Amino acid sequence: MAMFRSLETGWKKTGEAESDRDPSEFVCPVCLEIYDRPVTTICNHTFCYSCLQECLRPKKPVCAVCRSQLNKWSPAVKLDALIQKSQGKCKGCHTQIYLSQMRSHTAGCPKFQEYIMEGVNRTAKSQSQVVNPVPNRFTFTCPYCNSQNLDQEGLIEHCTSQHARDPRLVVCPICASMPWGDPNYRSTNFFQHLKMRHTFSYDTFVDFDADENAMMQEALQRSLLDN
Repeated sequence: MAMFRSLETGWKKTGEAESDRDPSEFVCPVCLEIYDRPVTTICNHTFCYSCLQECLRPKKPVCAVCRSQLNKWSPAVKLDALIQKSQGKCKGCHTQIYLSQMRSHTAGCPKFQEYIMEGVNRTAKSQSQVVNPVPNRFTFTCPYCNSQNLDQEGLIEHCTSQHARDPRLVVCPICASMPWGDPNYRSTNFFQHLKMRHTFSYDTFVDFDADENAMMQEALQRSLLDN
């Protein structure tokens, strides 16, 4: 399980009175578990042997951390020896386990599985409470009858067929979702507005994530080149 970045810093080494060390040095950056047969590359990054083999699959293998060319590595003998004689607590049952045995222990520890599920549930709950700041620009609600989940073409067809004779002034939901849109502006002729402004989809031509100042600078540079 990929949960060992939170190993307590109070883990101890048997037979040695060494001060606390950062447990992240025992965690493979690929699988996020305690190193298994660790190897160190020429760029000084360490992986499990099996994780390194996955990195070597492409024709031009690169380091999974720094993307340097991957062609030389060697067994991390001292690190492996340290893992063999060091201990840490299982985050589920809190039993003191040799780090070299932690993978096999947590795979069969019911308390650890419960600990993992609690973390997953907390994360899912917190994410569900986060409001997405990016507006929905793909589906819209009819401004007349509140019918939902209409794409742009569906909205136009729906309004034209169902509300063509409705005299009410309404806000265009497509324009209101745009960065430049005014959510309070009511079109005097909504159907003419649809015909003139929304015969194409904005996302075909507009990069909503682009910086406005950068776009302005690019436009000015292009105009100078054209002249």
